[in-house]
Amino acid sequence: MRVLWDDFPPLLFRLLPQPGENAADRCDSRIDFITLNRYNDRIYSIEQTLYRLPPEFPEIILLWRFKMKRVYNFSAGPSMLPEPVLRRAAEEMLDYQGSGQSVMEMSHRSKTYEGIICSAESLLREVLNIPENYRVLFLQGGASLQFAMVPLNLMNKNKKADFVLTGQWATKAYKEAARYGEAHVVASSKDKTFTYIPKLDPAAFSKDADYFHICLNNTIYGTAYHTLPETGKVPLVADVSSCILNGPLPVEKFGLLYAGAQKNMGPAGLTVVIVRDDLIGNAMEQTPTMLNYKTHSDNGSMFNTPPCYSIYICMLVLDWLKNTVGGLAEMKKINEHKAGVLYDFLDSSRLFRGTVVKEDRSLMNIPFVTGSEELDAKFVAQAAASDFVNLKGHRTVGGMRASVYNAMPVEGVEKLVAFMEKFERENA
Repeated sequence: MRVLWDDFPPLLFRLLPQPGENAADRCDSRIDFITLNRYNDRIYSIEQTLYRLPPEFPEIILLWRFKMKRVYNFSAGPSMLPEPVLRRAAEEMLDYQGSGQSVMEMSHRSKTYEGIICSAESLLREVLNIPENYRVLFLQGGASLQFAMVPLNLMNKNKKADFVLTGQWATKAYKEAARYGEAHVVASSKDKTFTYIPKLDPAAFSKDADYFHICLNNTIYGTAYHTLPETGKVPLVADVSSCILNGPLPVEKFGLLYAGAQKNMGPAGLTVVIVRDDLIGNAMEQTPTMLNYKTHSDNGSMFNTPPCYSIYICMLVLDWLKNTVGGLAEMKKINEHKAGVLYDFLDSSRLFRGTVVKEDRSLMNIPFVTGSEELDAKFVAQAAASDFVNLKGHRTVGGMRASVYNAMPVEGVEKLVAFMEKFERENA
């Protein structure tokens, strides 16, 4: 394949051998000079006359490895995405499956895009084993908009809802719901800075509540439900933003699930709502058209322009989960192993310690501290310099937090632990 000069960055040109130089002297981490029969990926043929290569290298082949810097990103979100997904998206960026255009450019009303959004929903239904009597809605506004949409659509009979407060997001959902009806706190772990999941007393539940709300995994504080509340006929509603797709999920036990996509599903901009049929169509009279689940259900998530590219990436992530990982059961095994590597180290460390009670630990978000704010800051800075980024804890709690979502490879956690061991030896 002939590549014109405009296809290469100026830096690459400066790395080419000049007359009288040996090609090997110019090779570094970015480029290699090899023969055609030894490489079966992207080949870029450089003609002597075009690049003024020395005559002793008339048929040189330049391999451009695209060795851009990649770090281990432990951010709570937006999180890292699987590299195979990013590579596929890059390959399809300019021309999606022969359409001659990017997904970012095409009409959301086109047949091509219809195929994308339908595939995304079909894959999500298959991967999560979503029952037929549930609708899948691709929306915008993040999980935070659902703090209002849920009560507007579900707090419609007795205008009551129960809440368990296990962190910042559960608390925000509770406060927003209180604007539309009676919001009742069943239990809270605020007394110990949300470091545990509170035990529930069914006697405290409101028998006439329109729904019962929990945050299944708490991103900031690193706690997670491992046993679901038994709410009887009251629909269980859950914010699953930071744990969706981390393993199998019994959708049938919930009335409604919602999740911002930027943890495990795709880039920011997409929110997924999975809602049982019977909970659609009874929104409060004052509910804006755009905030009514029925609006989006009736229009196949196409009432307005959806977050097209985010849905496309979500489709690729779901395809990766199904066909590369092997499904959510396999994904859970990988996540349990990754989290176990870090938790095992924290439990034996002389310097670091986890902040969550063991029985309520999250597989996705792992907060930890040294006990010294000065050492915490030193660790975060040195880790970042070693390509372990976004380890600083949430501003409300401090310390450190490693978010090990699906796309984080086992290798990343193992290398982080090795770095922590070294830091401990030098600072304990």
